[in-house]
Amino acid sequence: MTQKEVVAAILEAKKEKGLSWEKIAAEVGRHKVWVSSVLLGQNSMNAEEAQKVVNLLGLDDRIFKALQECPMKGALDKTVPVDPLIYRLHEITQVYGTAIKEIIHEMFGDGIMSAIDFEIDIKRKQDPKGDRVVITYDGKFLPYRKW
Repeated sequence: MTQKEVVAAILEAKKEKGLSWEKIAAEVGRHKVWVSSVLLGQNSMNAEEAQKVVNLLGLDDRIFKALQECPMKGALDKTVPVDPLIYRLHEITQVYGTAIKEIIHEMFGDGIMSAIDFEIDIKRKQDPKGDRVVITYDGKFLPYRKW
């Protein structure tokens, strides 16, 4: 099965069973953002985690095996995303990316934030003017090596 076919089968089973990412993640015992990234083809699971997913979603051995393979990462095309929510995340990077970079360098020195030793959380914050989305990135700082 291709990565696209695996993701399609997972999303179809999720929809048919009426499950949320939160419920699936609770079954796996991991964070909802990480689990959804795996099930959307961007990360991999160990055999125990994959078995929990296929049991919960009623999927076959091909999906079980695919969930354990190292995926080709990067779900978006090289062009600017057109989905409004993903576009806004892209826009945030375009507008604030250089400021974020400058502040990280000022606080930590010359380096990057890891996307490997990394966590992300998404929460809803009640607000009388309209609920707010709170996205937290938590990545290890990796200084550039000198040689």
